[in-house]
Amino acid sequence: QVQLVESGGGSVQAGGSLRLSCAASGSSRCMGWFRQAPGKEREWVAGLYTDSRRAFYADSVTGRFTISQDNAKSILFLQMNSLKPEDTAMYYCAVGRTFCHLPRGYDFWGQGTQVTVSS
Repeated sequence: QVQLVESGGGSVQAGGSLRLSCAASGSSRCMGWFRQAPGKEREWVAGLYTDSRRAFYADSVTGRFTISQDNAKSILFLQMNSLKPEDTAMYYCAVGRTFCHLPRGYDFWGQGTQVTVSS
């Protein structure tokens, strides 16, 4: 089974940027990012079809976040700009086999990396 290890989380002030990374031990058609804030349900943030490199985003992050993958397709990134306090959450890398543009397309998640945005 694929292993996912996230990194890059941290604390930043509102308006700042962070880049998250996810090292994957295997290949998957879908790779994406989810987040979960305290007391809230897990939320899909962005998804990528690794064959076409087509990316999809939640409305809440469109225009601010960018999902990408390195050429070797072993590392997934999430560039987060113009961060807001409401972006504070644990961020999880995820993989799946189909419907990469939908939350239900994912069936395995990493352990997560914490992002905290202060106002």
